[in-house]
Amino acid sequence: MYTLTRNCSLGDFDNCGCDDTRNGQRGGQGWLWGGCSDNVGFGEAISKQFVDALETGQDARAAMNLHNNEAGRKAVKGTMQRTCKCHGVSGSCTTQTCWLQLPEFREVGNYLKEKYHRAIKVDLLRGAGNSAASRGAVAETFSSISRKELVHLEDSPDYCVENRTLGLPGTEGRECLKKGKNLSKWEKRSCKRLCSDCGLAVEERKAETVSSCNCKFHWCCAVKCEQCRKTVTKYYCVRAKQVKNDSASRRKSLRLRKKH
Repeated sequence: MYTLTRNCSLGDFDNCGCDDTRNGQRGGQGWLWGGCSDNVGFGEAISKQFVDALETGQDARAAMNLHNNEAGRKAVKGTMQRTCKCHGVSGSCTTQTCWLQLPEFREVGNYLKEKYHRAIKVDLLRGAGNSAASRGAVAETFSSISRKELVHLEDSPDYCVENRTLGLPGTEGRECLKKGKNLSKWEKRSCKRLCSDCGLAVEERKAETVSSCNCKFHWCCAVKCEQCRKTVTKYYCVRAKQVKNDSASRRKSLRLRKKH
């Protein structure tokens, strides 16, 4: 929906353009609708046709997916931002022309993440059949929940812990990011999310990497490189006891070296 809306406003589709249906209407005190609003209605309609068509069942899981699809579409619409341009003598801004724009995609993700943490669990009778009465009960249950809220039928598993039955590897032994150039805000919290939040400690390890360097082009036609070695620092999620044992071993090794 987000991509379709953005591409529509950029003129990538012959049958779609700006949403100017409200242009000229008064939106509030001192401002009017105008400009080129992102055509979120187009993105909503087309994405709904494709995504909702995947749900062919009439059971609770299909109803849940359709409900969450709609919540996702409302998330895109609900996070759109009003942008305005001033008009008036010498920039006095006596009136403004405003239009709606999509936010950064990360903002939609953050909005949905908050909804995810507050998702509503729907309790339905186990083993309910596919009878008309059962379908009616499912429909009635979901219709009573706001379409802006996410819903779920079962609690999520603990992704921190390995569960081979569900195919979850857990986070023990995972490498995380702690330092480095150009890390995003999300990446900087990598070790906290993967290790600390899962009750694991962060262990620092030194590793030697080998990579091609000082490459030169030789006529004709080959590229020859040297092999450069570099020591890098990596971080891993480990059990806290393991970190203590490793630290104690390193201290003991250092004491032995000093004695010798």
